[in-house]
Amino acid sequence: MAKQIFINLAVEDLQKSLAFYTALGFTNNPQFSDDAGKCMVWCENIFVMLLTHEKFKQFATKPIADTKSNVAALFSLSLDSVDEVNSTMTNGLNAGGIEPTEMKDYGFMQQRTIEDFDGHTWEIFYMDISKFPTEKQAE
Repeated sequence: MAKQIFINLAVEDLQKSLAFYTALGFTNNPQFSDDAGKCMVWCENIFVMLLTHEKFKQFATKPIADTKSNVAALFSLSLDSVDEVNSTMTNGLNAGGIEPTEMKDYGFMQQRTIEDFDGHTWEIFYMDISKFPTEKQAE
């Protein structure tokens, strides 16, 4: 079996979250979805499980973090171009997400940030590794 990553997120409104993540470009895998959780596929080996608080608590040993006022983690998604980053962000914003900061341009990477309804923070970025600085900067 190939190595895979499953990110499990506690969400308040499963249907709104399903629509938001669909707008970002995820697809739903109904085989692993039910009324308490939706399996959202980013690519062949990366999945986000959207779980109601009740379902999430079945797996957690600690209280669910309030990600609207505290950062629990930063998740990052790479895309193939700046245009794709901008299009994905537009779709996510139109689906109710918020953009808490302006775009960051690091020269070799352009990054935008979007938060879902529950405050889960996603960094959407394009990186051109050929533009990555190769010489160490003098300190």
